[in-house]
Amino acid sequence: MTDTDTTLPAVLPVAPLATVLGALQDPVRLEMLRRLGNAGTPLRCSALYDVISKSTAAHHFKILREAGLTERLTIDGQTCQRLRSEAVDSALPGLLDAVLGAANRVTG
Repeated sequence: MTDTDTTLPAVLPVAPLATVLGALQDPVRLEMLRRLGNAGTPLRCSALYDVISKSTAAHHFKILREAGLTERLTIDGQTCQRLRSEAVDSALPGLLDAVLGAANRVTG
């Protein structure tokens, strides 16, 4: 059984285009978003980065969350990140598919 607790900070609205693009310009954040997009499900924070410290990762998660791209969840006592695909597509149609598609082509 999965225990999901979303009592962490409220989900922010998707930010304006310039803010979202600013959040995506960093390669580390783009890779985090790419991994979330490919998974299609919330992932543990540690699964979203490889070569940065935990404090640096927390900074990147904050930027993505403030842009409205992700939300933080607690699932079975583990802190996870979830890509807010529907909210982003509603606010900025087609952007997420284009960005994730390009990121997958470059990485893959």
